[in-house]
Amino acid sequence: MTMRFIRPVLLAFVFTAALCAQVAQPPQQEQDDSLTTLKVDVKLVNVFTTVTDKNGSPVADLSKENFELLEDGIDQKISVFNRESELPLSIVMGIDTSLSIKKDLPLEIESAKRFAASIVRPIDAVSLFTFSEYVDEVLPFTSNLQKLERALKNVRTGAATALYDVLYLGSSALMKRQGRKVMVVITDGGDTMSRVSYKDAVRAAQQAEAIVYSIVMVPIEASAGRDTGGEHALIQISRDTGGKHYYATSLGELDAAFKQIDRELRTQYLLAYYPSRRLAESDFRHIEVRVNPKAAEVDGPIKVRHRTGYYTSKFE
Repeated sequence: MTMRFIRPVLLAFVFTAALCAQVAQPPQQEQDDSLTTLKVDVKLVNVFTTVTDKNGSPVADLSKENFELLEDGIDQKISVFNRESELPLSIVMGIDTSLSIKKDLPLEIESAKRFAASIVRPIDAVSLFTFSEYVDEVLPFTSNLQKLERALKNVRTGAATALYDVLYLGSSALMKRQGRKVMVVITDGGDTMSRVSYKDAVRAAQQAEAIVYSIVMVPIEASAGRDTGGEHALIQISRDTGGKHYYATSLGELDAAFKQIDRELRTQYLLAYYPSRRLAESDFRHIEVRVNPKAAEVDGPIKVRHRTGYYTSKFE
């Protein structure tokens, strides 16, 4: 069944309802009825991390000791460390179906099918969103690739581009999922009529712990004919969530981008910690993860990507 999100009030309702779910919760303590207990709400903070070498290739087989984790410049104890290849993966695929990208749509669909076939396992799930003047959830989360292929065949083009809306609503859908959460958005980078702001889209992705990968189709090489402002906004949200952006002008470049995303998702790390300070001290906490190249036995400089931080208050 297709779900079409049109009214702004529904956008707010969907995401507010989704905030009730969290990926990782601290263990509950037994309560002694004879005592008055003051409970402090301290959440386990998940930091999904990608490490790449000087050639951009993922660095695997790192250990907990190779990492240093800081919150607002203060060292944090890493309570959970896992290599992520075994955790369930939930992927929201957002495909731009506006008129500005119509000629590239068949390429996007073909490449997306190959990507899903290569990465989705029985424990994983993929959901398909399309966006033009509206955002349509064409396919809810499923591991059935035949359903995804049928849904992709029925994609229809629209007029305008509601990019921030699909980021917002895709994050809302991922909020209720467990394990790793990823959004892959294929678009020309423009936003012409979203009902939510860029700021709200970023916050939604951060709170959902969604890693955003953006693939920007370039129909016009000259910058004068492109929405470079929209491209830069999409690139920034990818950086803020620990993802990455790619440019593509052909099917080959689309496939190459998807293959790189595939490789990264198979070699991610999960670092989780309990903040050493109470969550009410500030609304946004900055996260930094460091890796010592020598200790990790990596030749040359390395790059560490992860979400830039998290919000301590609920979305309003």
